Amino acid sequence: MKMRQSLAEWEQAFAREASLDRRRRDSLRRTTEQRAFKRDLERRHKRGSVRFVLLVLTLILTAAVVTVVMFRTLYLLLG
Repeated sequence: MKMRQSLAEWEQAFAREASLDRRRRDSLRRTTEQRAFKRDLERRHKRGSVRFVLLVLTLILTAAVVTVVMFRTLYLLLG
């Protein structure tokens, strides 16, 4: 009888440990997923900012080139 109790106690302790390990793994997995999501969000935001700056610079450069060409053409026509 003593051996059965001891074996039952071992099984209960093993089950408790397995449950704790499972919870710990789930917690670590969730934390890792949250960190990865946060990094992805920051990367996307940074890329979006760079693209926006490039768009604004392209628009300004286009406006400047069009203005210069327009005035040169006007100068040649009125010449």
